[in-house]
Formats: sequence, structure tokens, C-alpha cells
Amino acid sequence: MPQIKVACWNINSVRLRINQAVDFIQTHNPDILCLQETKVVDDQFPEKPFRNLGYEALAIHGQKAYNGVAILSRIPFENVDKRSFCGKADARHVAVTLQGGIELHNFYVPAGGDEPDPAINEKFAHKLAFLDEMESWFAGWHGPDRPLRLLVGDLNIAPLENDVWSHKQLLKVVSHTPVEVERLNRVQSAFQWVDIARQFIPPSEKHFTWWSYRARDWRASNRGRRLDHIWASPELAQRARGFAVAETMRDLPQPSDHAPIVASFDI
Repeated sequence: MPQIKVACWNINSVRLRINQAVDFIQTHNPDILCLQETKVVDDQFPEKPFRNLGYEALAIHGQKAYNGVAILSRIPFENVDKRSFCGKADARHVAVTLQGGIELHNFYVPAGGDEPDPAINEKFAHKLAFLDEMESWFAGWHGPDRPLRLLVGDLNIAPLENDVWSHKQLLKVVSHTPVEVERLNRVQSAFQWVDIARQFIPPSEKHFTWWSYRARDWRASNRGRRLDHIWASPELAQRARGFAVAETMRDLPQPSDHAPIVASFDI
């Protein structure tokens, strides 16, 4: 049975790391590459290197210097959609319908700043509001003819105890606070999304996709968090055949602080 391989990566500037992106593609050969934090307006996105590698279908939603998401695909698109959340035009979502009918959503959820209190931290309030809007949107998707759906992205939340290097020490740190985890769980439940990583990596095992730049030797300290996710609708999750974190990309000079994640599905 043919398979589709989908990769997700917060690249932290696509122009700065375009050569790393090419290396990643040549090594892992995904059919679809979803990027976050591209940090470039649409007409300056470096399309040519991707087109040269066979990614002729591009859905780009960017802005200058901040945020930005993109879907690069060897599979043609039937439709492209870009949604704004919280009344902000901050380029945090793009979606496509792939030829064959799979609907793919790429998200970059707000990081939330440093203080986990929405009363004094506008960035954290924005993050919670963004998650609430995601939940409301997904709750309206139920129906008899719902398509196969994928959600990927930097969701900026590590929900499980073993998604962080120390559950106890990070309970009051933005990305692992109980209020964020509760919100993300509601988002996931709104459409019965299945967490593909944890289908293959038991919740009892540590699993990270992000490591701070502050550590000189990120592997030795291994103070990571799982901020990057691939979710599937229940029907598509049954077709999942593999999941991996491309940790070696974090070893490169001037890397992103996120490592790409890759999942494969029967189609």
C-alpha cells in the first residue's frame, strides 16, 4: 500500500536555514514539509530550492520578521485556506486539501511569553484565547461526511509529564502549566484528534522536540520539551505507520531550537 510521509518543523527563519532544509529533505525525503516561524513575507519566500526538489505545490502564509507558516508538497493541492485567530493577522495557520482528499492544517500557536498569568501577561492571554478559538472551530467539524484530517505544528505546549525534562520543575513555566495543558486537551478532544507521536512512543518514555539555545551541549543536558505535534483524525490515525524525531538537525551549526518530526501514513 502506498504511503505518505509528512514532516513538521519550526525552522526559525526559512531564509537563514534554507540549506539545512535542503539537507533535511535529501536525507528524509518527505512528501510534505510543514514549516513554522518562516519569518518572511510571501513574495520573499525562497521557493526555488524547494521547487527544484519537486515541491511544486506551495501554500505560504507569512509576515515580515515574525511567525509565518508554509506547506510544501509534492502532492498537488485541491484547495488552500488561511485563517486568522483572535482578530490578529499574524500568520499562524495555513491549510490545504491534498489531491485525494486529506485535509492538512499547519499551526503555530503563540508561545505565551514568560509569566503564566493572563491578567498581567497579554501574550499569555493571547495564547489561551487562541486555543479557545481552535477548540470552538474544531467542535463544529463533526458530521457524517467528515474528511480525513491532519493537524501539525508548533503548538508550544508540552502536555504530558514525560514531554518535559522535569514535570515538577516546569509546572509553573509557560508551555507546561496546568491551564495550558487543560486548554490543549480540550482542543484535542473537540475533534477527537489522535496524538501520533504517542501512538509509537509510550507516554511513560521521555520525548522531546525542542531544546533551549542556553545549553552549550544540548544532548548532555537534555533539558527538552515536546512542543511540536502531529495529530490525526481517528480514521487517519489508524493508518499511521511510523513516527520519528530528526534530532541530528539540532546538531548543525546555527540550528533551529526545534528538531523536525516526521510521520508516515498509508493512503
